[in-house]
Amino acid sequence: MKRIMIGVAWPYANGPIHIGQVGGCYLPPDIFRRYHKMIGNDVLMVSGSDQYGTPITVTAEKEGLTPKETAEKYHKINSKALIDLGVEFSLFTYTMNETHKRVTQDIFKTLYEKDHIYTDTMETFFCPDCERFLPDRYVIGNCPECGQKGIDGDQCDECGVLLDPTDILNPRCKLCSGTPKVKESEHFFLKLSGFQERLEEYIEDKDYWKNHVLNFTKSWLKKGLEDRPISRDMEWGISVPIEGYENKKIYVWFDAVIGYLSTSIKWSEEGRGDWSKFWKDPDAEHYYFLAKDNIPFHTIIWPAMLMGYDEELNLPYDVPGNQYMCLEGEQFSTSRGIIVSLPDILEDFDSDSIRYYVTTIMPEVKDTNFRWDEFEEKINTELVGNLGNFVHRVLSFTYSNYGKIPDAGELDERDKSILNEIDEKVDAVGKNIQSRKFKKGLEKLLQLSRAGNKYLNDKAPWDMIKKDKKAAATTLNISLRIVKAICVAGAPYLPHSMNRLWTYLNYEGSVHESSWDEAFEPIEPGLKLKKPKPLYEKIDLSNMRAKTQLMDSLDKLDLRVGEITKVEEHPNADKLYVIRVGLGDEERTLVAGLKPYYDKNEMYGKKVVVLANLEPATLRGIRSEGMLLAAEDEEQNIVSLLESSGYIGENLKGTEASAENIPFDHFKKYDLKTIEWRDEKIWADRTLEPVESDRFEGVGVGILKENKCVILEDSEGVIRLDKDLGVGRPIR
Repeated sequence: MKRIMIGVAWPYANGPIHIGQVGGCYLPPDIFRRYHKMIGNDVLMVSGSDQYGTPITVTAEKEGLTPKETAEKYHKINSKALIDLGVEFSLFTYTMNETHKRVTQDIFKTLYEKDHIYTDTMETFFCPDCERFLPDRYVIGNCPECGQKGIDGDQCDECGVLLDPTDILNPRCKLCSGTPKVKESEHFFLKLSGFQERLEEYIEDKDYWKNHVLNFTKSWLKKGLEDRPISRDMEWGISVPIEGYENKKIYVWFDAVIGYLSTSIKWSEEGRGDWSKFWKDPDAEHYYFLAKDNIPFHTIIWPAMLMGYDEELNLPYDVPGNQYMCLEGEQFSTSRGIIVSLPDILEDFDSDSIRYYVTTIMPEVKDTNFRWDEFEEKINTELVGNLGNFVHRVLSFTYSNYGKIPDAGELDERDKSILNEIDEKVDAVGKNIQSRKFKKGLEKLLQLSRAGNKYLNDKAPWDMIKKDKKAAATTLNISLRIVKAICVAGAPYLPHSMNRLWTYLNYEGSVHESSWDEAFEPIEPGLKLKKPKPLYEKIDLSNMRAKTQLMDSLDKLDLRVGEITKVEEHPNADKLYVIRVGLGDEERTLVAGLKPYYDKNEMYGKKVVVLANLEPATLRGIRSEGMLLAAEDEEQNIVSLLESSGYIGENLKGTEASAENIPFDHFKKYDLKTIEWRDEKIWADRTLEPVESDRFEGVGVGILKENKCVILEDSEGVIRLDKDLGVGRPIR
């Protein structure tokens, strides 16, 4: 027996866990944990909600809650979602617990006393409008390394570089969009440079790490490690345990990794076991599952902290960091609203179906894409049509004709061949899980079910039973051995459905309590079968709730009715107009490329739709303070403004419709370029659509995504286009 400690990256309690995080760091360790339990190892798997830091305070301010209320709200939501998905921890806790606070402050103080932490001044941002120092996540701007826009001030999620606050380009305050000033402030620094040689020695034998993890770590060491600030000027967090500095808080990345140790200790304090057996036994192996943006924290910073704090503590054995899973080509982001939340998708689909598809696209070595059409196809053709179909064919035919597991007679070469294939495939599934290649392991499981289907078709027991019932019984006995092997080897991947299958075979207890070796064992003749039901059902995306979050996105946009009061040609551009628009209590200047499509005289007095909270931009020397919304037909070279009948300054609303009341075959798509709202890509991958419907008078304009549409409305009715773009009947 070996002891396995599994640390799982702590999700920020600032929103629901999304499906990209599931594939990146929450599903892989659960598959790994279940397998190791089945082969007889002692496993401790810990994680919890990261409840401190600026992500929580930013969300709290948006939601009008206290940071504590926000943290508790999302901890509850995410804990339930993980349980519903079948992800089980030895302990899933939260950073606000007293054990974590005590252990974090002890590690901080010990490192300080050993001179691994020191104080120094650093330049940090101060917002004069908000009259406060700005923690990293309150500053947004452009990445100095890759140029990515709209990143937070501590790290670029696109290229993974860690930043000091003042490294960021074009910084802006997230609260007021103002330009912060640089001020000096005293802070605590981890003397990371002092661990350079020990860390180089530590990774010398880590050739079994994933290439991108090892290369990322080596590149950090090659550049030379720099000391890192580990305190912040903010109110929410664990206080620095040094006299005179209690108002400063420990930086969230420093306290989050300590959670692996503190949660193990808390697990012991609750009487569940001895944490030291996992942390001080030199033969115990530590695995940390996370996404690539967390790699340096777990291969460089956390090992350095452990080295400095207590040399008896085990360092990470492997850090199987995954790449990113994207949504239809767009990176998942809770803060930017680009998510498929785990709670939402669990409302629509069976948890094992979600686990199956996410495993097939797990970003183990490169970025991958979650695609809804592929999700539907893989579940319906592979999980339902292949694996589920084979299992149900065997169980239902055997139950109908024998009612129990029949005896096997003399085996022919085909029978012996498939028995060898069972052993080979199950062994391959286990080896791939053990080496953290979860996709390949699942592929081997699917190959076994394909082989089972072929064997069953070749043998055709439905024909054989009419002539030779004993020979048919042999075929079904062997087919049931394949089913049993699939049940055991599939249990780490598909825990709920495999447990149901275990009961159909009339075995006692749970399949998760069985030994992995059961997959290689013969099936017991004479055991009565329970009447089976299909393990899986085909999915239909037509009425899915989790597929889009259009109303949520629309609520983020400040869409107002404006009246055009003045139009002038741009002095420095041939295709641009400079337009003055009244919004009721204010007037704004907008710069729009409408000159090729509208005479300026026909624009006076039009009531148009203005996106009022778009970040201002300077276009050819003139500041534009919003955006006019329009649809474009590139083939006809027509651009049509959105036109309103409502009151000037009125905020627009939306009414969500579905395919049931919108005739989607009448749609013709028009391009709406991505709108960046405070660096959030709100309307990426959505198009403005003319809409014809019996439910909505005349023809309106909506935001369409897949089978959902939000019809834009003002107080007088639906929003329309001011030109005929040839959709349905003429637009009036």
